[in-house]
Amino acid sequence: MDLLASVNHLLNWLAPAFFMALGMVSCARIFKMNQGVALGYKAQIAINFAVGCLVLLAGLWWLGRDGKMATYALLVLSSALCQWVLSKAWR
Repeated sequence: MDLLASVNHLLNWLAPAFFMALGMVSCARIFKMNQGVALGYKAQIAINFAVGCLVLLAGLWWLGRDGKMATYALLVLSSALCQWVLSKAWR
């Protein structure tokens, strides 16, 4: 595999984490769940993306292959929990 194919493969592997982070933060803004947030839009996306990347990496390590539904389910749950904590929704 050449460099371009490797970069393409890596970006496609990280795409679910990025779009989940973007969707979570956007939906929190749309539904006005970010009333008392100290972090900006880009910081929330970056934190959600980092959590999502860690979940995808853990799923790849634990299950031995990419693309398992259990990994994606855990990605959704961890992204929702991360956005809930960032939005300070427990108040």
